[in-house]
Amino acid sequence: MAGKKQFDVGIALDAAMVRFWRAGYADTSLDDLSRTTGLNRSSIYSSFGDKDSLYLRCLDRYAARYGNRYDQALSCASEEPLQAVRAFFEVTLQRITDPDVPDGCLIAQTAMAAPTLSPTIATRAIEALDLQRARLRDALTAAQLAEGDADDFAVHMTAVNQSLAVMSRTGASQKQLRTVIDISMGALSHALRARS
Repeated sequence: MAGKKQFDVGIALDAAMVRFWRAGYADTSLDDLSRTTGLNRSSIYSSFGDKDSLYLRCLDRYAARYGNRYDQALSCASEEPLQAVRAFFEVTLQRITDPDVPDGCLIAQTAMAAPTLSPTIATRAIEALDLQRARLRDALTAAQLAEGDADDFAVHMTAVNQSLAVMSRTGASQKQLRTVIDISMGALSHALRARS
């Protein structure tokens, strides 16, 4: 249509996602989003809805992007469970060290702010964490870990994964982050050796 400004929705969503990720929901204004995306307020509203709707789109985009990487890492869990779980953690470590994205994790950040966010946003963060736990549980079950142990380790590994993101925001070194992973991997290795 003549005179209508065109823009790439994916690029705008990525820009908004990084802004929310860097500053958090509460500290990101519509003016910030306008500057970040290059869209005026009316374009943001007409394309994405209100701030909550845009944030939800960004959460979904983030969860899909990194979820696919986690799924790929865990795909060999039935044959090489330790290698698969270590690859799972490597996805997080690579994200943490990527200079093109902020430290931490948008999902963890959202979960920590959940009491001050809308119920819809808080629920979406919880769903993303539940999905991460489910993908780990499925991978550990495929590795023939007993169901109860698979559940317990999935809860533990999800917590460790989120803590890596939080620790990275406070300046923890790669060595410290890898130590946390190594301790968890040692416990998992012991459980896998003991499986019947």
